[in-house]
Amino acid sequence: MKLRVEGLTFAYEQKKILDNLDFSVEEGAFVSILGPSGSGKSTILKLLTGVLKPEKGEILVDGQKIGGLSSQFAYMPQNDLLFPWKTILDNVCLYGEIHGSLKEMRREAREHLAEFGLAGYEDCYPSQLSGGMRQRAAFLRTALCRADILLLDEPFGALDVITRGEMQDWLLNMRKKLNRTVVLVTHDMDEAIYLSDRILILNQSPARIVDEIAIEERQRNREWLYGQGAMRREIYGRIMDYVDIK
Repeated sequence: MKLRVEGLTFAYEQKKILDNLDFSVEEGAFVSILGPSGSGKSTILKLLTGVLKPEKGEILVDGQKIGGLSSQFAYMPQNDLLFPWKTILDNVCLYGEIHGSLKEMRREAREHLAEFGLAGYEDCYPSQLSGGMRQRAAFLRTALCRADILLLDEPFGALDVITRGEMQDWLLNMRKKLNRTVVLVTHDMDEAIYLSDRILILNQSPARIVDEIAIEERQRNREWLYGQGAMRREIYGRIMDYVDIK
């Protein structure tokens, strides 16, 4: 098992957010986490990266316990966070600049620009690119990190609906090329259905995994997604089962 989370518990200002959270992710799998707003989805990713420290519980990668900041994880937030004064090439090579391998990373980045839809834009600045292109640049920056597990925190949530769909199509096509284990946090049920091998469902905080749905289809496209109304209703129903409406 690539990633295993056991008994993860976390509180913020005396309010318990996660309570004895357990889940696992196989190597190379794409797993999405869905749940009500405020259920702690993004908190899970911050705990995995080591930005936050759990009250108790363990995070294991390849059977080895992880504590604090770890190079096993690469994190991509909702906003692209590109530096406006740096070129696209310099932005995507930030990891190499920090870790003293800039020359090697610039060479590697140039090799991947085309498949990320950025060929010819390496010397441009973020303000010269569309929202989707900036997100692809942010994704390339994340992918270039020497990490086995990518953590995606609503990476397309700030985009308009058309661009978001285009980025989802792009990521679906990129999955095999990335050859990484991926954990995605999203509010978008269609996005989770379209991209995931498994969908994990949280209840309201203090949250834990209360349900799981496997997506077996391997040949996916938009027409297939549009026909998943029954699955969408099932997922919505399972989420609402754990929502306390006051």
